[in-house]
Order: sequence, then C-alpha cells, then structure tokens
Amino acid sequence: MPNGKPAGVPCVQLDAQGRCRLFGKPERPSFCAGLQPSNEMCGTDRTYAMHWLTALEHATQPGAADQPPAASSISVCSMPSST
Repeated sequence: MPNGKPAGVPCVQLDAQGRCRLFGKPERPSFCAGLQPSNEMCGTDRTYAMHWLTALEHATQPGAADQPPAASSISVCSMPSST
C-alpha cells in the first residue's frame, strides 16, 4: 500500500488467517516492523487487540488532531487492564 493504509481497511498483505505475508522480509514497511505487541495493545483476546488497533489508526490518521476522539478509542480506554 504505497500511499498508506486507511483506518479500518485491512492491510493487503494479510493472509486469510490475518498474518502478515511480509513478516521477516526486508520489504516489510518500517512502520509495521516498529509496531511491537504489548500487553496494553493485545489485551486478553483478539477483539480487544482489534479495538486498540482501530483506535490507534483513527488517532494517527491525517487531521486526527482536529477531530473529536473516535468512539472506539473511548471504549478501549475503559476496558480493564490485561495484567
């Protein structure tokens, strides 16, 4: 995705199981390689992780500073910690 990935759109490099086809390869974008999983991000299940990533996508899209927080970011903040 040479022009980036819009929020809410799955990456074209994900396979049917949601795994990155570029993982471990030099052509993997530096942003992806820099996004390291953590307990805060992953929580206890896939649903929590997807809510967290959706909130991150919306918060970092161009013009996000000029917009109110996405509803998904509010729900993620109220979720209990996975520790």
